[in-house]
Amino acid sequence: MAAKLKKGDKVVVLAGKDKGKQGTISSVDPKAGKAVVEGLNMAIRHTRQSQTSQGGRIPKAMPIDLSNLAMLDKNGKATRVGFKVEGDKKVRFAKTTGDVIDA
Repeated sequence: MAAKLKKGDKVVVLAGKDKGKQGTISSVDPKAGKAVVEGLNMAIRHTRQSQTSQGGRIPKAMPIDLSNLAMLDKNGKATRVGFKVEGDKKVRFAKTTGDVIDA
């Protein structure tokens, strides 16, 4: 199935402890149906010190379910994503405005 949300997309969180916050997707796991959004859904991870990195309590962004994320349109509002064919290319578009997301 085609990906409605991709790396680099601006999204807003619809549910959970970070509801209403906005961020950019840094990675997507389509098999698990989750995405990591920069600076959101943070958890503290305890790491051991090594020669290359300092140990301690490191904050880390944890994955969020794709169903709890919505794309931001050009007006900064949450929108659903649809697909349409323009010429011979399949493109994503915002359902609220009808604008093509990736040309």
